[in-house]
Amino acid sequence: MGEEVITHSAEETTQWGREFAKRLRPPVLVLLTGDLGSGKTTLTKGIVAGLGAATEDEVTSPTFTLVHVYGAPDAGKVYHADLYRIESFHDFETLGLEDLFAQPAVVILEWSERFPLQSPWPQLRLKLEHLGGDARRITVSTS
Repeated sequence: MGEEVITHSAEETTQWGREFAKRLRPPVLVLLTGDLGSGKTTLTKGIVAGLGAATEDEVTSPTFTLVHVYGAPDAGKVYHADLYRIESFHDFETLGLEDLFAQPAVVILEWSERFPLQSPWPQLRLKLEHLGGDARRITVSTS
């Protein structure tokens, strides 16, 4: 399955994320790739909000904390991780990401190409590209 969409503003990117969230059924890995500033966190705001796990304003980049967890204890959890600062497998292990596979969840990984994660869960890859100004191309594929 391949799909391509072009958004023309941060608001459109967030809104597309809300719509995309309707397709997600835990367990699933959502692997985001794209240059700095390409809209990965903006898209994640829409996905997390669309899943009902947090409001868009509550979703921030986990660049320094590395992992954010959203959702109520009795509802499905959404994990949002940023692998940009991960430089070794040891660093990766210290994130405690193995715990998130204990229960079905939606896991969103920014900079997912830095550390390929072996998982039996279905994976959706979303590649974000700058098209100039606020325009972005989002390409969706399964792996």
